Amino acid sequence: MSATRLGHRTATARRGARGPLVALFASLAFAMPVVAQRPDTAVAAAAVADTGTTSYEVAGIRVIQRQASNDVVAANLYLLGGVRQLTAATQGIEPFLLEASSHGTQHYPEDTLRRVMARLGTSIVVDPEEDWTMLGARATVSTFDSTWRVLADRLMHPTLDPAEVEQVRAQLLNALAQRKDSPEALVNALADSVAFAGHPYALDPIGTEASVAAITRDDLARYQATQMVKSRMLLVVVGNVPRADLERLVRETIGTLPAGDYRWTMPPPLPDAAPTMAIVPMRLPTNYILGYFDGPPASSPDYAALRIATAVLSGRMFNEIRVKRNLTYAVNAPFVERAVSAGGLYVTTVAPDTTLALMHMVVDELKSGFISPDGLEQLVQQFITEYFLDNETNADQADFLAQAQLFRGDWRYADRFVEELRKVTPLDVRRVANQYIEDVRFAYVGDPARVPAHIRAF
Repeated sequence: MSATRLGHRTATARRGARGPLVALFASLAFAMPVVAQRPDTAVAAAAVADTGTTSYEVAGIRVIQRQASNDVVAANLYLLGGVRQLTAATQGIEPFLLEASSHGTQHYPEDTLRRVMARLGTSIVVDPEEDWTMLGARATVSTFDSTWRVLADRLMHPTLDPAEVEQVRAQLLNALAQRKDSPEALVNALADSVAFAGHPYALDPIGTEASVAAITRDDLARYQATQMVKSRMLLVVVGNVPRADLERLVRETIGTLPAGDYRWTMPPPLPDAAPTMAIVPMRLPTNYILGYFDGPPASSPDYAALRIATAVLSGRMFNEIRVKRNLTYAVNAPFVERAVSAGGLYVTTVAPDTTLALMHMVVDELKSGFISPDGLEQLVQQFITEYFLDNETNADQADFLAQAQLFRGDWRYADRFVEELRKVTPLDVRRVANQYIEDVRFAYVGDPARVPAHIRAF
């Protein structure tokens, strides 16, 4: 069966700083040097070493394949375009279609599909994102062939039984409705719509209650027939599947789909927008605040610098708001890792007026102060450690390779991540803070009386 992400990740988890990193960054003073730890030679070498990765084309589909040191196979098929495929009326149509396909296909009726997947002990995952939808197989070398054939049939020949479509619709609507009951999910959805208004990123890849309710079974069938084309596909496989076997599987299955005329391009820049705060009044023991500011495209040298700057900002806010004053249990500055990035400010607090003033103070300090070179090196070294931890699984490696290929035009940039982090200087951190951390668009869920007007805008 499949597992589908039915809601946005929370602000603290969605491409933002991790807990251990926040604690480290909080300890880094802008003027006080710390003892720098040079990276282990083997780790540094691994950062630039090729690990048996190749790229080739099969039947018009770009394939990136990396050998692994285990028996696991992660095969991620990226359906490119993401929210740029959508309109307000079609938000959520792709995950709706792919989830409905788990209820039966031409060659695998629902009962058969369930028995096959249970016997194999493997899984198929659906992950809709802003830049693509990922349909992935998680298997072993010995079970990959059979798992791939189920995945391909779900993509190519879903039955879309009307009763099953309605069952999936009910499940999706229930999950979407639950966002209203979760202030954290609500502030995430509201922040996206406010911060990215006028840009495709304002659309929701998983849909809205209105869009999912209105999408018909015929809409799903039409989308499958017109949009499941090879030109929209990037396949990344991490695992020890012989190349000849993988080429055969691709050629026999998705390689027979229409070519289509899709061409991947980078999304447009985020539009200029005035600082604002959208407020949803709600009686809560704590208040939720999330704001976004525009970042550079992934092809920009500033991408790595802003990633570092938001990490520094996370630590400073954690120190001022959590450690010194205990005004929150969750605070960070997420870096939103998309083709066009954004940075954020997130906090939950019982004293939003005081907390927002402190956030403003910390941002001003970041713009006017410096992190010491030794402090920056320790921070980057911790990032490198997190980088290798984040790429321990085959699925994580596949994601990283896909991002490099699509955002930078070459999968080899995945192995240059460490090098680019090391190029960031204290001057870069200060420069990007001044350039990008402005015109923050906030979403606020809680007591509006606690937010004084004079600090609503950054």
